[in-house]
Amino acid sequence: MSIHSQLLDARTQGVLNSYLDSLGLVERLHRLLLDVIKDEFERVGLLEINAVQALLLFNIGEHEVTAGELKSRGYYQGSNVSYNLKKLVEMGYMHHQRCEIDRRSVRVKLTEEGRRVRAIVGDLFVRQATTLDEKNILGIEAIEDINAGLKRMERFWTDQIRYIY
Repeated sequence: MSIHSQLLDARTQGVLNSYLDSLGLVERLHRLLLDVIKDEFERVGLLEINAVQALLLFNIGEHEVTAGELKSRGYYQGSNVSYNLKKLVEMGYMHHQRCEIDRRSVRVKLTEEGRRVRAIVGDLFVRQATTLDEKNILGIEAIEDINAGLKRMERFWTDQIRYIY
């Protein structure tokens, strides 16, 4: 325990502990989501693509985008995007084309095979959402409350990066 945490009042210590729990949950949930997708792909016999690449295909959907656009939307980080896009093009899940205006930039979109992978992920998410609701694990109100809190956290972190606080 640091000196700072020894000096905190009880309320602040409670907020800090809850905040640290939330950070851990966000990390674990992301890793678990990737494991769930990986397990689904093993179940359907799709082994050449990883879960990060599958989420990339799912999030691109029917759009035509650049790696920079994906990063600016907050989906992916740095070279990870470029590497995965390159692999997806090589494996035939995406088409790529140089932008007419900026020849340094490459636009990508899903191929038919990429749309098939996207559909597998989409079907998985539909089944999960349905199960959450039907088994009364999380209904729409609870999910909306979680999303509202996560959006406030996202805004707080974005403001931190922009030095507002």
